Amino acid sequence: MALAPTQSLVDTPSRAYYRQAMEVLTRAQVPFLVGGAFAFVHQAGIDRSTKDLDVFVRPGDLHRLLEVCAGAGYEAELVFSHWLAKIRSGEAFIDVIFGSGNGVAVVDDQWFAHATEQNVLGLTVLVAPAEESIWSKAFVMERERYDGADVAHIILAYGDRLDWRRLLERFGAHWRVLLAHLILFGFIYPSGRSRVPPGILQELLGRLAPEVEAPDADDPVCYGTLLSWSQYLGDVFGGNFRDARIRPYGSLTAEEVARWTSADKK
Repeated sequence: MALAPTQSLVDTPSRAYYRQAMEVLTRAQVPFLVGGAFAFVHQAGIDRSTKDLDVFVRPGDLHRLLEVCAGAGYEAELVFSHWLAKIRSGEAFIDVIFGSGNGVAVVDDQWFAHATEQNVLGLTVLVAPAEESIWSKAFVMERERYDGADVAHIILAYGDRLDWRRLLERFGAHWRVLLAHLILFGFIYPSGRSRVPPGILQELLGRLAPEVEAPDADDPVCYGTLLSWSQYLGDVFGGNFRDARIRPYGSLTAEEVARWTSADKK
C-alpha cells in the first residue's frame, strides 16, 4: 500500500522561490497547475527529492505567465516553442510546461477541469490530475529516463479513483501505449491487479486481437519517436521510416522536431 503523502521534498533550498513564484502567479490570476514531484506525492504517496518545480499552463496563457514573471524580476525564457519555458531566479528554476516534447500531451481545459486543490509549500493550489499525469508520463521511455514506474505507482495508489474512461480517451489512437503499461502493472503488482478495471483491460485486448493476424500497415511510420527522442533517430533520419512526431502523423513541424532533437537535454 502506498505511504501517506508527506512533503519533506519541500526542504529544497529553492523552496522560498517556488512559493514566491506561485504567489506571484496567483495574484496576477494566471491559471496554473503544479505537477512533477510536488504532484506525485499526492498522486502516489511517494515523496522524493526534486531539482525544480513543474508548472503546467495552457498554451494560450504562456506569454501572460512569462510577462508576469519577468515583471516580478525573474528571468523568463521560452526554451522550446512547442512545449517548454523556464523561469529562473539565481540558480533556482521552474519548468513551465504547456505540452510534451513529443507533441502529444498538450495542456488543455481538461487538465484544469479535473485538477484537485492541494497544499504545496503551504499554499492551496491546483495540482495536475492523475489521469493527465499518467498520459504524459506513459510516453517517457528514454535510455536515461523511464517514467513507467511513476505510472505504476500512480495506478497502485490512485487506481480506484481514476476516471478510466477519460484516461482511455486521452490516449486515443495511442491506446497500445496504455495497454503496455497496464500489462506491466499486473506483472509488477500481481496483488494489486484489481486496481485496473477488468472491462478496461478487456476492451484494450479486444482492440489488439484483430491486429494479431492483420497485414502490416502500408505506411512506413515509426512511432518510437513518441517514446524516445533519441533511440529511433536512425530509423527516421536517413532510414526508411517517417517520423510520427511530424505532421501529418503528429502535431509538430519538422523545424520543431529538429530543434528538440539537437538540444542538449542535460
